[in-house]
Amino acid sequence: MDLSKNKIKLILSILFFASVLFNTDVQLAQAAGLYFSPLSGNYTIGQTFSTSIYVSSLNQKINATSGMIVFPKDKLEVVSLSKSGSIISFWVEEPSFSNIDGTIKFEGISLDSGYQGSAGKIISIEFKTKQIGQVNLNITNGSALANDGLGTQVLSNISGAIFNINPEITEPVSPVSETPVEKIGVPLAPKIISSTHSNPDKWYTSETAKFSWQLPEDIDAVRISINKISNAKPTVTYIPTIDSKKITDLEEGTWYFHAQLRNEYGWGDISHFRIQIDKTVPNDFTIKVDNQGDFTNPQPLLYFGAKDDLSGIEYYEIKIGQIHNLRIAANEVKNGYYKIPVTPPGKYSIIIRSIDKAGNYSLAMSDLNIHSIKPPVLTEYPKRLYPDVVLTVNGIAKDGAKIILSVENEKKEVVTSLTEIENEKWSAIVGTLKKGVYIIWAEAIDSRGAKSLVSEKVKILVSTPVFIKIGNLVIDYLSVVITLIALFIFMIMTWFYGWRKIKKLKAQLKKETTEAEEMLYRAFNILRKEVTKQIAKSDKRKGLSKREKVIDEKLKKALDSSENLIAKEIKDIERKLKS
Repeated sequence: MDLSKNKIKLILSILFFASVLFNTDVQLAQAAGLYFSPLSGNYTIGQTFSTSIYVSSLNQKINATSGMIVFPKDKLEVVSLSKSGSIISFWVEEPSFSNIDGTIKFEGISLDSGYQGSAGKIISIEFKTKQIGQVNLNITNGSALANDGLGTQVLSNISGAIFNINPEITEPVSPVSETPVEKIGVPLAPKIISSTHSNPDKWYTSETAKFSWQLPEDIDAVRISINKISNAKPTVTYIPTIDSKKITDLEEGTWYFHAQLRNEYGWGDISHFRIQIDKTVPNDFTIKVDNQGDFTNPQPLLYFGAKDDLSGIEYYEIKIGQIHNLRIAANEVKNGYYKIPVTPPGKYSIIIRSIDKAGNYSLAMSDLNIHSIKPPVLTEYPKRLYPDVVLTVNGIAKDGAKIILSVENEKKEVVTSLTEIENEKWSAIVGTLKKGVYIIWAEAIDSRGAKSLVSEKVKILVSTPVFIKIGNLVIDYLSVVITLIALFIFMIMTWFYGWRKIKKLKAQLKKETTEAEEMLYRAFNILRKEVTKQIAKSDKRKGLSKREKVIDEKLKKALDSSENLIAKEIKDIERKLKS
């Protein structure tokens, strides 16, 4: 009976534990997060190390992510950024860093259907340590947008990283004994130091090597030699003793410096110190561009491969126009080729430097031409838009999977909107705009990241309803201006009719010209008053506003010019009648 109860308790415990795990998994599945890997480590000053930024989204696909990494600039500096293996296929903003500000920025889009998983690599960062202490890496302004057509923010977790920078490891110094103790026996092997070739695992270009070692007080002879045998015995003896040696004109290759000390008990153990010298640049090489049969391929293959017969190739520096400036390890050139990151259409010069382990380099150059896919066409857009009204732009696109619509204001600030193409048609919604003049254009992107050239750029005006432009002044009084123009035309027709009548009745004009002139002055005075009255009524407020005064003055100037012109004609008629 007790055994059955224990079994039941055990089963219930297992079910409870499983339910806890299941609920935890569900909660984790609903979250998207940004994190570092590795997220911790211990390093020494002057050492380089790498860490990568990953995104996880188990519950739904994401197609865009961005953020800014903040690092302590006094303790770390960025050596390089790598996009190799990234899930990002289109970079809205190329990954960049500032060792002055201590920041790294990234913003990109994962095309096709987006990314879903637990370890989507974004970028890798290579740091160099500068100062001891604890280093915290944090991500600010992070985002992960769902591939749901709305760009929903699903990022709910951001994890930082912590690294420790320690002093360089040095051999402990034995304490000095207050009571000297006589040491009996042959000397220990000396510790050899090289100021020119300090690291036995590195390659150097200098053909002059300097070595030094410490001499205990009881040493009466030193024996040294240098050759290419790792465990050779030194052969050259120095009496009196020396504690350093400079050797010049060394050939390329691996050398071993040997040193041995002697005291009254005899010769001690031998120390061997390796140095590696490579002065020759890597062999010449060529670059072959393979677009795999598609001129629009945004990621063509670069076939190249330099050889270095001595130290070997350590890394390549690849410069593609002003778009890419890459540093890749030699092992990233797999099977003799390297697939470049997504590159926009255009003609570029390619420069590749092959650097060996001693820092020698050779370079090769080539040209790259990536054709664009067909640009989209804007078919429907408002030429004028009221403030706080959503801007919608429609168009067609023969090529591509998505459209990037760009809107630029008068300050050259650009806002972009990403939308999908369906059956060669697309519709982009940007949002509301403030008053001003804007320029809009569109670009198409296909599933590979290939881009088109920009479409025709068009202007739209965002302003309040109903306007008319007089000179450089924009006003909203269309009805008033139309009324004034009608009065002006009527006045011209009246004058023309009178002039015709005067011509026919020349005998009566002498008397009527005076009356016509008086009527002209009266008519214009009435018209001026009417102009002011009509403008004042337009906004249903007493008096004239500043803008209304400007309009009033401009129209009165036009009336003055017309009055002077007509008066001049009347004077001419009077002179002709008198003649």
